[in-house]
Amino acid sequence: MRATLHVPLPPEAAFRLFTARGEREWVPGWEPVFPVRTPDDTAPGTVWLTSSGEEATTWLVASRDFPRSVSYARITPGARAGTVTAALAAADSGSKVTVTYDMTPLTPAAASALDEFAADYPSFIRSWEKLIGAHLA
Repeated sequence: MRATLHVPLPPEAAFRLFTARGEREWVPGWEPVFPVRTPDDTAPGTVWLTSSGEEATTWLVASRDFPRSVSYARITPGARAGTVTAALAAADSGSKVTVTYDMTPLTPAAASALDEFAADYPSFIRSWEKLIGAHLA
């Protein structure tokens, strides 16, 4: 799944919005927990945990090319595993950010839920653009 949003900041400033700590600024309820002291939440190998409802997800920074891209591996046991990548490029009046989710379901029930997520993915990413815009306003 891939979709693009616009952020009215240059990539050097927009990059932070797509990090574990930076998402706290605009994602309601986003509270990553770092199991060890983590001065740089974008350093490859950095791990953090999130939870939502009955699901717990472990995240790992897979790669970082500041300010062009950051990739995360994520595993939600019994549900799904895969990667999330945010690729940033300078654009008129800000940045074009392409967000790619490459997920594998771990159960048949998770496959159905992932199909629903994929069907709504473009509106999911549009919601990010709205939330970031409201945060920056």
